Amino acid sequence: MAAVESAAVVRYTDARGLADALRGADALFVYDFLSTAVPGAWPAADRLQWLHIAGAGVDPVLFPELQESDVVLTNSRGVFDDAIAEYVLGVVLAFAKDFARSLDLQRATTWRHRESERIAGRQVLVVGTGPIGRAIARLLRAAGMQVSGSGRRARTGDPDFGVVRDSGELPQYLGEFDYVVAVAPLTAQTKGMFGAEAFAAMKPSARFVNVGRGELVVTAELVAALRAGEIAGAALDVFETEPLPPDSPLWTMPGVLVSPHMSGDFTGWRRTLVEVFTANFRRWCAGEPLHNVVDKRLGYVPSEPQGAAG
Repeated sequence: MAAVESAAVVRYTDARGLADALRGADALFVYDFLSTAVPGAWPAADRLQWLHIAGAGVDPVLFPELQESDVVLTNSRGVFDDAIAEYVLGVVLAFAKDFARSLDLQRATTWRHRESERIAGRQVLVVGTGPIGRAIARLLRAAGMQVSGSGRRARTGDPDFGVVRDSGELPQYLGEFDYVVAVAPLTAQTKGMFGAEAFAAMKPSARFVNVGRGELVVTAELVAALRAGEIAGAALDVFETEPLPPDSPLWTMPGVLVSPHMSGDFTGWRRTLVEVFTANFRRWCAGEPLHNVVDKRLGYVPSEPQGAAG
């Protein structure tokens, strides 16, 4: 951060001191991308022009007062794409090759031959067609899987998905897929999109993967679907409540893989997040258009983002 410190007064604070730090500040870097402290401190933002969050999702800072203000919002789009895609391929292989049971049998020193599934040719739906969804699609296609997308606008001829379906009609076509990967941004339209109706529409042999936001899923209805055999399994990296409570049935349900919101966290990711902000800070100081400007009405960076000067 030396370049930033030489160019401006930089204040470091935790959530408790945010209001004091915001007074007189022109820019805010929300390094803790899960923090919910900004709305409460917002009245102190008397001259803020730009807010950058160290994450791809902006829901923790997308509150009405910010949306209605002239403050430019940017995110760290692009940092986690490939790492999350690798995670998704990993859990798909873990399901198909039954790695969890192999580990259990190994611990029990039990030699039990089994057959496993192929992933080549299996149908995958990626719900969310932004950069992370596209990275997932490219990697799964390279592994021989057949990938389609689900987004706000139906279309054909997409370079990564081929066919993109209308996410508003999701239950109508979920039954065609062996794997459903949720990576959509959290908005009023996507919150709770995977509930009882969606899981009932899926194949009983299908697996569900969530690397988007926990609130995309109605957790109780996912648990009910797993217990009823409406879907075969789930790999979950994000949850409605984090950390996942110790008494959650998801910890011990067969066919469920749980990880602690780490699918994109590769070695060195924290430094990379600071570098993304620093590069944008230099552009802001120079009056140049910022990268990764979020459309505050949509809640994410559009496919063809419009830059904004600070």
